[in-house]
Amino acid sequence: MTTTTGDRGEPAPVHALLTDGTTVCVRPAVPADHDRLEALYDEMSPENLRRRFFAVSHRSVARAAARACAPPRPGYRALVAETQDRIVGLAEYDTGGEEDTAEISIAVADGVHHRGVGTLLVEHLASAARAEGVTSFTADALSENYEVLRLFVDLGLRVSRRFDGPEVRCTVGLDADDAYLSAVEARGSRADVASLRPLLRPEVVAVVGAGRRPGSVGRAVLHHLRTGGFTRRLFAVNPAADAILGVPCHPSVGDLPLTPDLVVVAVPAAAVPDTAEECGKAGVRALIVVTAGLDDAQAKALLSACRSYGMRLAGPGCLGIANTEPGLRLDATFASGHARPGTAGVAVQSGGVGVALLDGLSRLGVGVSSFVSLGDKYDVSGNDMLQWWESDDRTDLAVLHLESFGSPRAFSRTARRVTRRMPVLTVDAGRTEAGRRAAASHTAAASPRTMTRQALFTQAGVTATHSIGELLETAALLHSQPLPEGARVAVVTNAGGAGVLVADACAEAGLTLPPLTPTTVDDLLAVLPAGATAGNPVDATAAVTEEQLGACVDRLARCPGVDAVIVALVPTAVAEATGDDLVRALTRAPGHRARPVVLVRLEQARPVELLAAADGTVPSYAEPHAAARALAHAARRAAWLARPPGTVPETEDVDVPRAQAVVEAYLAAHPDGGRLDPRSCADLLACYGVSQMPWAWAETEDEAVAAAERLRGRDGRVVLKAHWPGLVHKSVERAVLLDLRGDAEVRAAFKDLRTRFAGLMTGVVVQPLAGRGTELFAGVVQDDVFGPLVLFGHGGTAVEVLADHAARLAPLTDHDVHDLITSPRCAPLLFGAHGSPPADLEALEQLLHRLSRMAADLPQLAEADLNPVLATPDGAVALDARIRLLPRRSHDPYLRRLR
Repeated sequence: MTTTTGDRGEPAPVHALLTDGTTVCVRPAVPADHDRLEALYDEMSPENLRRRFFAVSHRSVARAAARACAPPRPGYRALVAETQDRIVGLAEYDTGGEEDTAEISIAVADGVHHRGVGTLLVEHLASAARAEGVTSFTADALSENYEVLRLFVDLGLRVSRRFDGPEVRCTVGLDADDAYLSAVEARGSRADVASLRPLLRPEVVAVVGAGRRPGSVGRAVLHHLRTGGFTRRLFAVNPAADAILGVPCHPSVGDLPLTPDLVVVAVPAAAVPDTAEECGKAGVRALIVVTAGLDDAQAKALLSACRSYGMRLAGPGCLGIANTEPGLRLDATFASGHARPGTAGVAVQSGGVGVALLDGLSRLGVGVSSFVSLGDKYDVSGNDMLQWWESDDRTDLAVLHLESFGSPRAFSRTARRVTRRMPVLTVDAGRTEAGRRAAASHTAAASPRTMTRQALFTQAGVTATHSIGELLETAALLHSQPLPEGARVAVVTNAGGAGVLVADACAEAGLTLPPLTPTTVDDLLAVLPAGATAGNPVDATAAVTEEQLGACVDRLARCPGVDAVIVALVPTAVAEATGDDLVRALTRAPGHRARPVVLVRLEQARPVELLAAADGTVPSYAEPHAAARALAHAARRAAWLARPPGTVPETEDVDVPRAQAVVEAYLAAHPDGGRLDPRSCADLLACYGVSQMPWAWAETEDEAVAAAERLRGRDGRVVLKAHWPGLVHKSVERAVLLDLRGDAEVRAAFKDLRTRFAGLMTGVVVQPLAGRGTELFAGVVQDDVFGPLVLFGHGGTAVEVLADHAARLAPLTDHDVHDLITSPRCAPLLFGAHGSPPADLEALEQLLHRLSRMAADLPQLAEADLNPVLATPDGAVALDARIRLLPRRSHDPYLRRLR
């Protein structure tokens, strides 16, 4: 893994956050930096210079600056941290001719210590070093230099120290294991939260572009800030007015009496870059740009100003932000009304979706803790907001609507952590994308973007719904009820037909209605009116009273074989005549129930409501399917939480250097990439221990006959497969001839293939005819945004027609592999359905782990297509394989950097 790279292979400049939330640019040192690097050292105190060079010497300073600014050379790399044209840090490594070890040195400017400059530089330097094959850093430090010694220890990497008098020799292993990634994550989260405070908890806010007349977006935002009860200082910028809506106006941001933490920009697109530049020069820390329609030049200038001056940016083209925190009450939006204070954090890209979610959550009574409209998402993202909600001590439900992902694997790690503390809900938008169905290989055709997103959400524990309505239905349940321990539901109703509707909805949602135990049946019949039946659904009849229904629900909620209770009620004249309020039976005291209880009222006007109860709230749904869907989402969340985090197992007998050599040799001969020939394909798979059917390559009739003689199995039958560059679907081209016996049939088959594919065919693959087993499909595709995706499912010629496959993002944990094997509809065939022997599941698990490892190791692996894979009780072997490579550089998805 490495940073994004420039044309010459050096890391390209990136911006990242320090621990206090300020922004620095991390980039390679260049010759023009010489004077500024000397200034970095010259401004150091004598004590810090001594700790850096072990002596105070201007000659050492001059040599260090010259070394860092020299032309690039193998085995050496220097990175600087820069803020507003000042270099505040330098980190460099030099292998000194060694293959896997490099000496590292670090210098940080006086005045910026304890802000994470050195740690950030070492993270980036280590990422670059790993890509060059360096496995460890070494460094000499004075034993009194506690700061640098602490830096190495806190990295999260393996560190050993050897003391030699006043000096310490440190060795730092560069293996980026989970402990290291977690440490990077923790540092990034702290920095991210600090950088968002000026945006979400500003002390001073200004609106630029608020008009004097009604109708402007800027004026609407200013109005919301005033009427929403913002408790801090508020200004407007308008050179043509003294005050707008009672808010004092000033001609420019620079003329304001206080420097704003946050500026809302609502000016025409052409004026946005200059406004951002003015804000940066004034010391503003965050911008909300509600203006939409910026062209490429304006967008680039806006982001450049934000990065240069260290401003966080929401938008452009956004609805604004809100934070309902008591004592702040920030509503810098132009939504139709103010969000109700509450506990749901909301981040959306679409302003319309944002309005719908604000209204829906407010109407439910869940309310909003903070809301950010991301708009075009130049900077602040859903990942940022997850980290904010994790730390704000108010949010207990995270709601996202994301149309794109900047760093999906970083999002996945953050979401996995956050969703163990609170539910993370999203609308899976854009599910109908069809363009990728036309891709050339089975793997690419089987992996539309919707499957990739679903894999991300599933692995991260994110609850993905299909609509805003379904999201609100699920949020109501998760907000108000405990999680079910499983998917077993008991249904009770006062009308048999309503119970049948709920039972159907539960079955369609993947829930089960188990039969009740005889003891439970007796208990229920003892409290229900005469004529009631205690099956599942329980028909309490129209004669049931409020007290009887409450007792019935209480008993069901305590039943050992039940995980949740759905109560379906219809209004009846009997209840009206007796004065019973059946709904009150549920809202009376739900707090003592350890299992979720939800209500279905077919006459209810709104799709979902939260009914006030004696100790909390109870969700009430107008449609049985809505209640069942919400319960199914809750059950899946409970199952995800109950399962411990998976681990990525060590893969034995893997030869990564040889695999990289195969890839490099192919790309050297084919700079634009392409599909490997059978020999190279087999070689690459062999590097990862992927089991393949024996085969031989033949370019002539006699070679084919000789190969068949060597490879014939016990029954003497072989297979011939034609090959030529660019061939993908052999069966479609009728380029596979099966069940060949004896030399004559092999010769005839070769002649047939050579005749039909004259001018194309370069040779044939000869294999023994495979035995009986289950034909499966396993593959990898590298998604440009999401990274490598591993697919598994039913194989053979109908793989795309049946579309029976599952997908998970690499690297695969043991849980991911289990899910891949058990998710497809063909899974029962692997476990011995209909009396057939079960397949070798361990061999299948190994195959998927090895594919995952290959995809993680080789970013150049665009596609790997193993179809069919024959699964038998004795193993799993690939009968055919296709691999496509592209000239891609590795990319570190976990390296700290801003978008």
